[in-house]
Amino acid sequence: MPTSFLRRLSLVLGFSLFATAAHAENWPQPDWQTLPRAESAALAELERYAFPARDDAERKGIRTDALLVIRDGQIVYERYAEPTTAQTAHLSWSMAKSLLATTLGVAYGEGRFKLDAPAAQYYPAMAEHPQIKIGHLLNWASGLAWEEDYEYAPLKSSVVAMLYTRGRDDMAAFTAAHKADAAPGTRFRYSSGDSNVLAAALRGMVGQDAYADYPWTALFEPLGITSAVWERDASGTFVASSYAYMTARDLARVGLLMQRGGRWGERQLLPAAWIDFASTPFAAYQPQGFAPGDAVPGGHWWLNAELPGSKRPWPDAPADTIAALGHWGQGLYVMPKEDLLVVRYADDRDGSFQHNELLKRVRAAFAAEVQP
Repeated sequence: MPTSFLRRLSLVLGFSLFATAAHAENWPQPDWQTLPRAESAALAELERYAFPARDDAERKGIRTDALLVIRDGQIVYERYAEPTTAQTAHLSWSMAKSLLATTLGVAYGEGRFKLDAPAAQYYPAMAEHPQIKIGHLLNWASGLAWEEDYEYAPLKSSVVAMLYTRGRDDMAAFTAAHKADAAPGTRFRYSSGDSNVLAAALRGMVGQDAYADYPWTALFEPLGITSAVWERDASGTFVASSYAYMTARDLARVGLLMQRGGRWGERQLLPAAWIDFASTPFAAYQPQGFAPGDAVPGGHWWLNAELPGSKRPWPDAPADTIAALGHWGQGLYVMPKEDLLVVRYADDRDGSFQHNELLKRVRAAFAAEVQP
């Protein structure tokens, strides 16, 4: 068929058949297509940063367990450090929060809840906080008096108590029992408790019978993810704050879904409205207090957005970068306009790892065109 006819037909139908024919999409069916490794000075610089000599006894410095780079839907780089391998279902830590948000996105598309609905509608233990809506929880803006301190301040830490002591049997109920110290939607405060309340609310959205399998039937199986493990607390609620596990390649499938606007092959798995919500900065966000990687909060994803009066968190990464981030250096970075995504599993303990430094080196080695 002549190219001129394709162009005329695309104008009539309102889309570009020519562009689609010129750039066919690559999807992992069932596994990822891997391109030959192309050595370069930029790649050597990336490896020097991500995989320095490690002292496992001291547990200091940058300690990358897995680094995977996908461009145009194809693996262009993959490396692991023992004992992690391509088959290891690695702990995601707080990247689980973004996995929950993506699972909720499928439920949203099925009409199971609304963002402006009270959380108590789906999780009755939130009845003492009738003004807190699902959207507030997704923006980490519940207004609950929560302290997200880790091993350096365990005595006053809400999250340590939730995961390991008083709250570990029913983490959502433990969170719901907290008092409020701000009106919902008026203040960002990062909270693993907000995430576990959302996980409990998911049960009310989909029903008790469907709940245990829902992340698999709704998200993991459609994406071809086979390695996922998601722990639940004694009440049966997914520990959405912290305890999901999957291989680097399987986590990259979630990244590709986000990169391509919620579409997997011919199926629109996530509504466009959900992608917009996840990638929109929380309106009341002020760059103060704790935010992983100094990134800007969206809908349980992290953004490289440049807000009025502040600089872009990662200046050497594209402004449209969206990320799932976790404790000790876990990261899933999605750069839609560059068709580039990165998975990093890690065990960083001393704060020396910098997201911007990694992304700068990845882009130098693999981005087709490095844009500011």
